[in-house]
Amino acid sequence: MTTHPPPAPAAALMQQLADFAGFSDEEGALTRLYLSPAHREAVAWLRDRMTEAGMSVRLDPAATLIGRYEGTRPGLPAVLIGSHIDTVRNAGRYDGNFGVLAGVQAVAELNRRGERLPFAIEVLAFGDEEGVRFPVTLTGSRAIAGTVTPGAFDVADRDGVRHGDALRAFGGDPDRVGEAAKRPEDVLAYLELHIEQGPVLESEGLPVGVVTAINGARRFRITVGGMAGHAGTVPMEMRRDALTAAAEMILAIERRALAEPDLVATVGTIEALPGAVNVIPGRARFTIDLRAPQDSQRDKAAEDIRAALDGIAAYRRVTLAVEPIHAAPAAQCDPTLMDAFAAAIERAGIRPFRLPSGAGHDAMALATLCPVAMLFVRCKGGVSHNPAESITVDDAAVALDVLLDMLRTLKP
Repeated sequence: MTTHPPPAPAAALMQQLADFAGFSDEEGALTRLYLSPAHREAVAWLRDRMTEAGMSVRLDPAATLIGRYEGTRPGLPAVLIGSHIDTVRNAGRYDGNFGVLAGVQAVAELNRRGERLPFAIEVLAFGDEEGVRFPVTLTGSRAIAGTVTPGAFDVADRDGVRHGDALRAFGGDPDRVGEAAKRPEDVLAYLELHIEQGPVLESEGLPVGVVTAINGARRFRITVGGMAGHAGTVPMEMRRDALTAAAEMILAIERRALAEPDLVATVGTIEALPGAVNVIPGRARFTIDLRAPQDSQRDKAAEDIRAALDGIAAYRRVTLAVEPIHAAPAAQCDPTLMDAFAAAIERAGIRPFRLPSGAGHDAMALATLCPVAMLFVRCKGGVSHNPAESITVDDAAVALDVLLDMLRTLKP
């Protein structure tokens, strides 16, 4: 069993995370939007931390801050370690930020000991994982992978600021984003440390876990059409109530998701029209978010749900319209890298545990470029996207120990 890193690196990491949370666009809350003044301040601060850790630092055309720590000789292919430094509104301090600063801290520890590995390490601080400011997402990681969506820089935020103009003002260049793309031969792997954002590790009593896949997602907008009528005069057996039909549909969706491990389905919005207390709803709208670590699993569930909804609509004499509004494929983590993380966890004296990620991450974009792996860190109550986000210094120490052990034993 290996020992955990000395308390100093983990304590330093936690203090840096606290300091980093001070860069916010909103007084009294952590809100750091892509290409905002707070993002600019965060990049400047992080540039100094990367330099202190022994890295050469640059900002790429998509505003990703990249710190490079050379291997045993200059110019070797790199292992990428990264995550995002943008946040949702009124965020917690660990989502995304932990993965970036943990990468910097790991390199600082290697540098302190004078260690060079048979590959370079690049720590990447992406800026657009959350997709809060502009109606796009993963701009930074897609740029590294060479898969930026055409027209991504023509969209505007709610204040009318064009994405490309904001990027240029920040110091990036939308016309040169293609130059940010890495060549596959220059990249060995992408590793991302991230808080779990769920309760599984806590329920297992484990500080860390190995991610198997990032769930693919499909989303639908459902419209149920019935017949509006007077709440007091239409007998129950003669009603075509769109809302009660929708309610039965929602329960059917829940039953299908409960029937299969790792499948999750969420109805996150619902609306009844005309929306009056004394009127039978003549129309109802709701959304479905369906996720699974295997696309075939998710797609089969979508077919089953559609069949169930059709049956309910026929039985209740209502119309049904199903509109697909989003689809993203699952990203599988690399088996060799998963095993390497698991072996490092076991050497730390901890039971290796594997679990899928229900949330999206920058690793999804990087999976088109190179093998990817993720290490989840336990978070209190599974709470995320919330100021109550919380991890312990002990768990941060375990994560650093596992990352350093894996890097030292990784074969290029």
